[in-house]
Amino acid sequence: MDSVSAPSATPATATSAAAQSRDKLNADYQSFLTLLIAQVSNQDPLEPMDSTTFVSQLAQLTQVEQSITTNETLEKIETRLSAANAREDAALLGREVLAPTDQVALSGGRAVFSYALSGTAAAVSARILAEDGTELRRIDGLPGAQDTRHEVVWDGLDREGLPVPDGSFTVEIDAIDAEEEAVFFTTYAEAQVERVAFRDGAAVLELASGAEIAADSIVSIR
Repeated sequence: MDSVSAPSATPATATSAAAQSRDKLNADYQSFLTLLIAQVSNQDPLEPMDSTTFVSQLAQLTQVEQSITTNETLEKIETRLSAANAREDAALLGREVLAPTDQVALSGGRAVFSYALSGTAAAVSARILAEDGTELRRIDGLPGAQDTRHEVVWDGLDREGLPVPDGSFTVEIDAIDAEEEAVFFTTYAEAQVERVAFRDGAAVLELASGAEIAADSIVSIR
């Protein structure tokens, strides 16, 4: 389906690390056997070669083979888990998700976003910015308590009281404490999942607000 983009590389289409290691091990085995046959064929019957070295090398190769087998098993498990996660991520298509993002969608003259502060703030304001960075609206007097997520509703009006056309906008929070030091914050917004893409083995959700988020960053789904 168009809204789901497959992973760029999978175990079926790309050589895994374990497979590359096994190919190298097979080559090492062949070199070991060729050298062993050559030395046995050319040894002095009166002074037979010491087999200790070859036994030690063979033991090392066996240990490497066991490690490769373990890695192959882990890769198979990872592949199955990735496939299961991909199905779960695809099921998010069309759902409304809440996630950390500074992109908010204005629809029908209404946009909802929220923020959380790392410390208590004495003054908090939200700035709504257009795509070119122009400040369209500033909302002052917002709550400054920490350890909670504060919801803000934008009525879709600009600083002159005129309606702003629906679209995607950026939200910035200005928060300072009693010493007029900046307080760190995280903004959240809810938007519909329009597309699921897979990049470097991880799912990326493309939202109707224009934001792109990691699937594991979702706070809630409805």
